[in-house]
Amino acid sequence: MFKGFYTAASGMIAQQRRTELLTNNLANAETVGYKEDQTSVRAFPEMLLNSYESEKIPVEKSFNISKLRSVGAINTGVYLQEAIPSFAQGNVKETEHSTDLALIDGGLPIDAESGEPGTVLFMVESANGTLYTRNGNFTLDGSGYLTTASGQYILDENEERIQLGSVDFTVTPEGYISEDGQQVARLGVAFSSSPQGELIKEGEGLYRLNGGQLPSAYETEDVSFTIRQGAVEQSNVDSSKTMTELMTAYRTFEANQKIIQAYDKSMDKAVNEIGRV
Repeated sequence: MFKGFYTAASGMIAQQRRTELLTNNLANAETVGYKEDQTSVRAFPEMLLNSYESEKIPVEKSFNISKLRSVGAINTGVYLQEAIPSFAQGNVKETEHSTDLALIDGGLPIDAESGEPGTVLFMVESANGTLYTRNGNFTLDGSGYLTTASGQYILDENEERIQLGSVDFTVTPEGYISEDGQQVARLGVAFSSSPQGELIKEGEGLYRLNGGQLPSAYETEDVSFTIRQGAVEQSNVDSSKTMTELMTAYRTFEANQKIIQAYDKSMDKAVNEIGRV
């Protein structure tokens, strides 16, 4: 009977974590460049139950032997295995601000293991190495450097900071930055062939590579994309779908809760009523 407690409790824990993840997605539905997390719920390995029975052998000097009888399999519960970010393209919103830039996916190679396409990302300088982001809501700091909204420097294709004289600059679809008719730099854009497996969230729309550094998207074969100035990529969270999944998670949590309450009543009777007999 206690196995039922553990199975239902594991279901409640899994749905509680799933609810937290979906709530976070919903809270970031309007966050520029945010990529929603998707849940992966898995079952614990099933256990095969067997029972030992005694069987009498009909011989002259009869004796009993133990016999193994298969009862069947029993499930031991579920768990939230991992949260996998979806790098699907979000809607592009026009802002008309020259410092806002959006990456528009073109043809991207499909990862053989996950079956999902790769992704391209802007390169960002940090104290612990290069970080990556899809959030193109940039600005210029007091020294004229192109930075993220949180003040981290955007890098060019040579991994150098990009310094500009004013916001009156242009960016071509190929990433070339020009000011006063002169080419200043080219935006640093990296390519990840398997973003779900090799990128780790750092917060504020930033990702780091799980070891090493991503290759340049400009130099990677079969990778095509464009950069749109005066626009940003919005979150790829589908609010309606997320709300539906949130209600499903809540109902599943509630169902497991009622199972535990039923077990609790059964145990109460077993202890307080049957135990008196």
